[in-house]
Amino acid sequence: MIKRKRLGQHFLHSSAIAKSIVFEAKITKDDVVFELGTGLGILTPFLCQYAKKVISIDADGELYEKAKSKFSGIINLFLEFGDGFKNTENFSIFVSNLPYSKSKEAIEWLAQTHFSHGVIMVQKEFAEKLLTKSAKDRRAISVIANHTLEIEKFLDVKKSNFSPPPNVDSVVLKIIKKKSIDRDLINVLNKIFSYRRKTIHNIFKQFGKEIIIEKRLDDLTGDEIINLAKEILSN
Repeated sequence: MIKRKRLGQHFLHSSAIAKSIVFEAKITKDDVVFELGTGLGILTPFLCQYAKKVISIDADGELYEKAKSKFSGIINLFLEFGDGFKNTENFSIFVSNLPYSKSKEAIEWLAQTHFSHGVIMVQKEFAEKLLTKSAKDRRAISVIANHTLEIEKFLDVKKSNFSPPPNVDSVVLKIIKKKSIDRDLINVLNKIFSYRRKTIHNIFKQFGKEIIIEKRLDDLTGDEIINLAKEILSN
């Protein structure tokens, strides 16, 4: 368990919370659900009750083998071992108790991926970054998330609901996909924010570009930052 805590793996053990997450996902018999991180499988059987098909992937071989044994009788469940961010199968709903260490990577992946909506659990501090209205507290991931997703806080989850318990509380978010962006744009946005103390004019210089804007990132809206990133990418 110590190893799993170091890897950011904290397993939800509340069936009531698991059922709330699945209910909020609004799954129908027409839906294919992608569960990133099978874990101990607390969400998996509930997802299978409602969905046409559930694809559940875990990068931990031991957890994958346990899930295969535990859920061998569920015919609409397709368990896979490996990196969920390399999934190429189509799905309509995304559900995940995200490992804290993978939250940023997951949002960037979702920003590039086509799906309808989902429910995710993340560390409270990370949720606050995504939901912040303050330009000062905003990060590249905040801009990426809010440009591509509608995000709504659904539920606070105390750390006592996990084993091993993390150091912080968690938050369940509902997400709806608005639009997709590509990896190149995401990379530029991350790089732009690494220069956030500079003026836009000086940020552009870092990319070998010229623009006459003396404002800083904190003076711009998220969409304005997206447009600047697109301009940097343009020839």
